[in-house]
Amino acid sequence: MEKIWLKNYPKIVPANILPLKENSLDELMASACKRYGDKTAYISMDKTLSFTELDRLATDFAGWLQGIGLKKGDRVALMMPNLLQYPICLFGVLRAGCVAVNVNPLYTPRELEHQMKDSGAEAIVVVENFAHTVEQVLPHLPALRHIVVTPMGELLGGLKGTLVNFVVRHVKKIVPAWHIPGAIKLRSALAAGHRHGFAAPGLTLDDLAFLQYTGGTTGISKGAMLSHRNIVGNVTQAHAWISALVRDRQEIIITALPLYHIFALTANCLTFLRIGATNLLIANPRDIPGLVKEMRKHPFTVITGVNTLFNALLNNAEFAKLDFSKLLITLGGGMAVQKPVADRWQQVTRRPLTQAYGLTETSPAVTINPLDLPGFNGSIGLPISSTELSIRNDAGLEAAVGQVGEICVRGPQVTKGYWQRPDETATAFHADGFLRTGDIGYVDEQGFVFIVDRKKDMILVSGFNVYPNEVEEVVASHPGVREVAAIGIPDARCGEAVKIFVVRKDPELTAEAIIAFCRTQLTSYKVPHHVEFRDDLPKTNVGKVLRRALKDG
Repeated sequence: MEKIWLKNYPKIVPANILPLKENSLDELMASACKRYGDKTAYISMDKTLSFTELDRLATDFAGWLQGIGLKKGDRVALMMPNLLQYPICLFGVLRAGCVAVNVNPLYTPRELEHQMKDSGAEAIVVVENFAHTVEQVLPHLPALRHIVVTPMGELLGGLKGTLVNFVVRHVKKIVPAWHIPGAIKLRSALAAGHRHGFAAPGLTLDDLAFLQYTGGTTGISKGAMLSHRNIVGNVTQAHAWISALVRDRQEIIITALPLYHIFALTANCLTFLRIGATNLLIANPRDIPGLVKEMRKHPFTVITGVNTLFNALLNNAEFAKLDFSKLLITLGGGMAVQKPVADRWQQVTRRPLTQAYGLTETSPAVTINPLDLPGFNGSIGLPISSTELSIRNDAGLEAAVGQVGEICVRGPQVTKGYWQRPDETATAFHADGFLRTGDIGYVDEQGFVFIVDRKKDMILVSGFNVYPNEVEEVVASHPGVREVAAIGIPDARCGEAVKIFVVRKDPELTAEAIIAFCRTQLTSYKVPHHVEFRDDLPKTNVGKVLRRALKDG
């Protein structure tokens, strides 16, 4: 497709960002740390971490990884919310040349076991609140030989750290009992790494940086292989887009989305690190009063989020009392931003809510709206620099401007494929290298891209992908269930919620019993909110359940 979108690019944004400036994510981080030194890089629970401290501690963690025998290309899992521990360990993993495997700390043992087995991770850093989950799966993970368990307050220091640990353990009681022989604390790992020393492994843009897990039409969670080229490329693309507004050293970004999610990882953790911004880390974004309290302390200039987060903030009476005079950018992604939410956001903050679009497989940004638009336009934006976008029909032929088809993408940010899944990789790409996104949309005459539907049956709950096959497999394992189908239905709070249709084997089976069962097997956002019992399910002539018929019925 001709790049008709270039005519609406902001003046400062280049059509091409290649060749890339940095040769690895470690080079990107090291350059930022050298440039910004004693400036604050991260704030967590009022504790600050400077760029210099980040650089030193990341080097120590890299030294520990090398000291335990891990080498370039080995996988290391990170299972924690937004705490100071995360960027330190992340950059240490990347500096050592290892591959970061981000893990949702809310995973059930079943979900964690699959991801650890599939990735072959040999080490994990887990916040102690979730160590019991790791303990349950350890007997099934012979490759996972090195475990760091870090208390929430471990890096806060002094009385603050002691108090935080006491509260989470004994007041809130959110640290279940655990026992993992041989597990060490992060401070012990950092001290050992400092003693061992660090030797640069010699990284290139082609080296693997992340296994970022996502689902698929099969429902099997699989690792998108994201190289240093992919992520450095996307950071460069994003930086080019925001550079007209942001200023070196001066920005404060609210990081409420979890850093293990690709959106916050690339946008907050990496893109704003490059310009010396301060990331305000929010460990529990579900605590909206607590989030608003933290936002009141700092003159924030940027916030990223999903529609549900923005909606929750707007429904908090104290949010409207905040000072928005410094706010430059509000960026929404991960799920569709609803126009009523965007309009209300602009009414309250007097700043527009800008929508972007991306995928795990694209590191993630594909399109972003110009940041100087006067208001919400319903579009997911313009393809970013060095990105090719093609709208294709079911035959793989390119559609004309304005015609609907599958959105396909090619560019430096696009993954080479899925970890150890060549068949899935082949299916995901056209022969000319364009990635099939599974989203249906069109490009208008001005080059703006609009999504009209999703080709896949994926359900989007608060920005997180939920795959029907996974939910169905869990529900079907209940002895009282004969058949099941899962779909997404509109939900004012979460965007979509999971609904299941069940044909019972046990006539006494209740909806409450099924939901309770699912809570033991699935992360909370995957658990069905609605259960409808049926005598049968609509099927094709070959026996495939017609989810679309259930949606339309």
